[in-house]
Amino acid sequence: MPRQFGTIAFTPAVKAMQEKMGSHENYERFVANGADNNRVTPDIAQFIASMEGFYLGTVTSNGYPYIQFRGGKAGFLKVLDEKILGFADYLGNVQYISVGNLSEHDKAFLFLMDYRNRRRLKILGRARVVEDDPEILAQVQDPDYAATVERAIVFEIEGCDWNCPQHIPVRYSQAEVEAMQARISELEKLLAEAKNSQS
Repeated sequence: MPRQFGTIAFTPAVKAMQEKMGSHENYERFVANGADNNRVTPDIAQFIASMEGFYLGTVTSNGYPYIQFRGGKAGFLKVLDEKILGFADYLGNVQYISVGNLSEHDKAFLFLMDYRNRRRLKILGRARVVEDDPEILAQVQDPDYAATVERAIVFEIEGCDWNCPQHIPVRYSQAEVEAMQARISELEKLLAEAKNSQS
């Protein structure tokens, strides 16, 4: 079975460059013998649920890629079924570039980066805007977030690929930094108390 991410990403121009640089044979085996990698596995579901943000790539009508960061509480990108992801789209800067792009071209890309654990997941697929389906809008709504959902972006997975961790800088979220600072303060207090009791 072909590995779907490579089937999509390895265009003739990409294959020509792989041939020139000596990696074509390895990637041919990768595509021919790899798993389909076009659905949500338990590992992917767990990874998605831990994400507080991701990058959404769309294509403009004049052929330019457009990348936008989407952030929220961990788990705001929802797994709707084994091949479908979705997230709520709230009122933002009202430029509507991603939404406008999707009205003409449904090809899209999700790039999920876990800086702390140095993991990244690339997902190719097709996305659509949903504004009038109460069931889907309810599925993507975060009950702890009071803002009104303007629409949902629903993403159908065509291929996904874990990327190597090389050169990913280790970074921590604000919540993780605050937890570390609280623990440091706690340990400093215990150390001070221990010193005082010995004097």
